[in-house]
Amino acid sequence: MIGAFRSRQFLVFLLTGGIAAAVNFGSRILYNQWMGFSAAIVLAYITGMVTAFVLARLFVFRNSQRALHQSALYFVLVNGVAVLQTWAISLLLADWLLPLLGVEHFVHEIAHGVGVVVPVFSSYLGHKHLSFK
Repeated sequence: MIGAFRSRQFLVFLLTGGIAAAVNFGSRILYNQWMGFSAAIVLAYITGMVTAFVLARLFVFRNSQRALHQSALYFVLVNGVAVLQTWAISLLLADWLLPLLGVEHFVHEIAHGVGVVVPVFSSYLGHKHLSFK
């Protein structure tokens, strides 16, 4: 399993995932202008997820044998788990841990940034073995 994280494919996954994460993070700030933090996290995650799917299909898992609709279904399922991780970590940090540590500035940005990073490894394995098998 460790070998899977030492491949060129994983590096490209990190790069395309980084782009999708930037879309996720930036759109959360934009959405947060019109809705609460919790809802903005979920909507931003969906925006980033669409970006990630397109980039993963084009650049990471080009040799996938799955039909597009099957890949999309598994992609959504894998990301359903990941969005729960992102949401829970973000709220835990923003509402409890960061205030406990005395962090007063950029609390939502720090919390959401950490929340976006947490599911990288589980998402890669899920997409490699399910979404783009």
